[in-house]
Amino acid sequence: MSTKRDYYEILGITRTATKEEIKKAYRRLAIKYHPDKNQGDKEAEEMFKEISEAYQVLSDDEKRQVYDRYGHEGLKNGGYSGFSGAGFDDIFSAFGDIFGDAFFGGGHTRTNRARRAKAHRRGRDIKIKLKLSLKDIRDGIKDKKIKYRRLVRCDACGGSGGEYETCTTCGGHGVVTRITDSFFGRIQQTVTCPSCKGEGQILKQACSVCHGTGVKEAEEVVTITVPPGVTDEMQMTLRGKGHAGERGGDFGDLIVLFEEEKHPEFVRQGSDLLYNLSISIPEAVLGTTKEIPTIDSKVKIKIEPGITSGKVLKVRGMGLPDYNSGRTGNILVKVEIYIPKTISKEERKLMEKLAESENFRPKEKKSFFDKVKDNLGI
Repeated sequence: MSTKRDYYEILGITRTATKEEIKKAYRRLAIKYHPDKNQGDKEAEEMFKEISEAYQVLSDDEKRQVYDRYGHEGLKNGGYSGFSGAGFDDIFSAFGDIFGDAFFGGGHTRTNRARRAKAHRRGRDIKIKLKLSLKDIRDGIKDKKIKYRRLVRCDACGGSGGEYETCTTCGGHGVVTRITDSFFGRIQQTVTCPSCKGEGQILKQACSVCHGTGVKEAEEVVTITVPPGVTDEMQMTLRGKGHAGERGGDFGDLIVLFEEEKHPEFVRQGSDLLYNLSISIPEAVLGTTKEIPTIDSKVKIKIEPGITSGKVLKVRGMGLPDYNSGRTGNILVKVEIYIPKTISKEERKLMEKLAESENFRPKEKKSFFDKVKDNLGI
């Protein structure tokens, strides 16, 4: 069963409505939901398509008769597909037939077609990788200049591509009307002009500089500011800084993708920096002071006697700023006790002597019940 809404309900009219009442209802709703009055409103756009489809059927006597008798399914079986394959070009054409070029000012329908054609020729986006060191990420970068090449509009023709003349196929309207015969009679359909692709004009003489494309290659320089704390693969989009579209088409965007350079000693974990510190067995037993690197300097940390392998020490405030909160992270120092694979005879004797000491033997962990007995003196 069809889930489409009833056409009479969409236009807010009764089933006995006259052609004039149908046209009046459509005109009122079309003005209300027209995309130019509701830019960026997807709901209004869909509503405009829906009311245009309803008008297309109910304003045609043959289609209305089939719809009144068999509903939406009857239109499908009879070869009427409504707006299922139509785009905004066809909808705006029907809109222009009712309101004329004077709606919203002279040539509005034609202007819409030209604007849509221009948007269709939008230039490609450009993606550039910007490598950043940990210092760049910590401090941010002000007034970073990026040099790149892109397509810009041709100076010789102003981006038009050359001289144009009115399309003789559509008379400059960008659409043509096709009439086909069907079981229910003759069907009239308005479609995009195949000669000018809906633009209403055809290139008469191509520009000698850009050869009709309307673009040329040029070197560009943009200046950006990289905020502190950005992450790897985070990107910044500069609207309109990409390639120019052909023959006056809109510009694409420039996308700057941040790429964090690999650091020889640190591993980044959010706003924290991980650092592995290897110490000897005597240093672990006796304790010591070790010097570790920071992003651009060094700092000393104290190793307490008896530290175990895997212990993580924290150097506060020496990490990276968090992009969202601005909070500064830490350097997390993971201590690893170095154990040599080979030792000399003298070292072996020292180790064997230490092994005899009770203090160097691991203590067995007492169970919960043993701890209770010790506390009770049992």
